[in-house]
Amino acid sequence: MDRIVERFKKYIAIDTKSDENSSTCPSTPGQLELGALLADELKGLGLEDVKQDENGYVYATLKSNTDKKVPTIGFISHLDTSPDLDGKCTNPKIFTYEGGDIELNEQYSITIKEFPFLRSLIGKELITTDGTTLLGADDKAGISAIMDAIEYLIKHQEIKHGDIKIGFTPDEEIGRGADLFDMKNFKADFGYTVDGGHVGELEYENFNAAGVKIEIQGKNVHPGTAKNIMVNSLRIAMEIESMLPVNEKPEYTEGYEGFYLLDEITGSIDHTVISYIIRDHCKDRFDKKKEDFRKIINFLNDKYGNIITIEIKDSYYNMKEKIEPHMEIIELAKRSMIELGIQPIIQPIRGGTDGARLSYMGLPCPNIFTGGYNFHGRFEFIPTESMKLASQLIVKIVENNAK
Repeated sequence: MDRIVERFKKYIAIDTKSDENSSTCPSTPGQLELGALLADELKGLGLEDVKQDENGYVYATLKSNTDKKVPTIGFISHLDTSPDLDGKCTNPKIFTYEGGDIELNEQYSITIKEFPFLRSLIGKELITTDGTTLLGADDKAGISAIMDAIEYLIKHQEIKHGDIKIGFTPDEEIGRGADLFDMKNFKADFGYTVDGGHVGELEYENFNAAGVKIEIQGKNVHPGTAKNIMVNSLRIAMEIESMLPVNEKPEYTEGYEGFYLLDEITGSIDHTVISYIIRDHCKDRFDKKKEDFRKIINFLNDKYGNIITIEIKDSYYNMKEKIEPHMEIIELAKRSMIELGIQPIIQPIRGGTDGARLSYMGLPCPNIFTGGYNFHGRFEFIPTESMKLASQLIVKIVENNAK
């Protein structure tokens, strides 16, 4: 079995799903376990400045092997997996795909009808779940690619390179990945998050993002005597949802179209809490979405008597404005892909990465592919060839950066 696949299987067997209800960093102990394992592996490879800090972040440096002055480059992936499903994948399936639906178990299959792109993968070796867990390719495929590339560079000293910084972050999936990143000591001139999807993806635009929390204080009395007295907070929550644009929901949007997502609702007649997320690539439309929420709440407070509170908190911003002054790092990645026979796919991220936050912290940091599909669910899979290409791209970027 290929070394990169061995690494990947070892990493996905550790449950690192993050927990947004936890106040610790990292939010779950499995992330510390994986981080410690990676720190030991990095030390074993001979890297310098290897550290897992008290917050679970892992850092390391592969020192330059050339006298030439070369910009310092960083590669970053995240330790956690999505909270959406069990994150401990101990029974992955590895096989050559011969076409048709892929049965994960008696209940779940990856079907051609739902995922027609499967036809383009006939003959490829795939790694899937058994239908009960996430695979963890988001982002353990990124970690595996970085580790594989670093090992390759160490074994092939004829490839000249400058200092290479490695960073593995916790809690990216719950929006905290860059919160405690040690930018002062990372000291890279630019970087790439290895956290994308299909082969060829190269992304330097992402959503502007905010979270919305709404609380509604109702009034509960016996329904038999409720006339002109009861205020049902659940119904007001439904009213809020009905006042948002129907066609600006995730299931109706694509490309540069933003959305409002009703993420969670809990409550009773007496009290209800609603959580939304707002996403848009355009800053003006993003700001308008936030203002529309405030207008809806003001209108309903006038109607019902100041029983609703709203809190809107920005999460991250579109990295585009921070990357555009440094388009040479996009050209570096494009040229490296083309030299490997990979067609660059430059498109906006309909989401966010640690790179968005890091770009605003002073580290221009676009995103490159890992090769995975169907992230955040039981239908997640990755072709082994794609993960190897991600590793080869890292090596090629490092090589071209030193020319």
